Amino acid sequence: MSVNEDDDNKVLITDEPSLEMNESLYQNQGKGIQEKAPTDPPNSGMGLLIGQDLEYLKETLGNPQRIDESLYDYQWYIYNSDYANYVQVGVKNNKIVTVFAIGENVDVSPFKLGQPIEEIFNSQLIATNIDIEFNGNSYRFELNDMDLNIRPLIKLGDVYVQLYIDQFTGSLSSVRFLNDETLIQQRPYELVYSGELMEPSEPNEEQWNLIEQGTEKEILDITNIMRLRHNVKTLLWDEETSEVAYGHSKDMSDSEDFSHTSKRFGSLSNRLEAAKVAYKSAGENIAANYTDGPAVVEGWLNSKGHREALLNEEFTHLGVGVYQKYYTQNFIQKTN
Repeated sequence: MSVNEDDDNKVLITDEPSLEMNESLYQNQGKGIQEKAPTDPPNSGMGLLIGQDLEYLKETLGNPQRIDESLYDYQWYIYNSDYANYVQVGVKNNKIVTVFAIGENVDVSPFKLGQPIEEIFNSQLIATNIDIEFNGNSYRFELNDMDLNIRPLIKLGDVYVQLYIDQFTGSLSSVRFLNDETLIQQRPYELVYSGELMEPSEPNEEQWNLIEQGTEKEILDITNIMRLRHNVKTLLWDEETSEVAYGHSKDMSDSEDFSHTSKRFGSLSNRLEAAKVAYKSAGENIAANYTDGPAVVEGWLNSKGHREALLNEEFTHLGVGVYQKYYTQNFIQKTN
């Protein structure tokens, strides 16, 4: 058996986006800030769902295959019966507040999945700062160079669009549409604000369990979509391996030690063997502090070592373990 777990480039963690309270939010206006030209809202595709009600969603896409809880007070309506049309639609108080689309046939106008990034940059003005006024408060998201290259944020009318770019192919991997409140709550970029900082409600233990279980399933779905995109066979869910992955995510949180090797439970091979998981080869991806499942898989895709595990042709099964904002993928090749 072989285990690929200790390469430095397999370790991925992102710092929480920083926050800054600023009574004079616009004091830096004009210092290298790119002004955003007015843009029209989407006139077709998934972006039109933002602001619509649940009845409209079901009339448009039908009933979801499942409903997952999220960390941001909305529920994900998951449409995964056909990976080519895979979307997650966030519904809060009967209104659609966000959409994540990665299925190759999904209409994400005015963009197109697989579109070269050069086309997007030529057709859209990519701003380094996005300003939002909401409920009398002022917010500014400040994008750094990495953000602009792999996850730019664009405002189309009153809809915000987060683009996930595959830096290895230079093409659009997935798209997330959001309303202003959801973007502010998720805070995926550095934020300067004046007024009140909106926070989602803190989940209790039962709610965390539901959020974690849903996120694990989303990570499996999105991983398989990415494998199909690169002509690699999909992975089957393995419950025993998932329990090993969950144990490692919880251990990293409890010990505050972000590593492939646990001080208590050892390496991936130690943990798989302790759980009596039979395998020929195995690999592991870990991450922390991402917004949610879609964001973490896109993060893994853009990191060389993680990408290799994600798209490895030898692996046959996957176990995913999520504990709060710690994420572990354990890939295995079954012996039979």
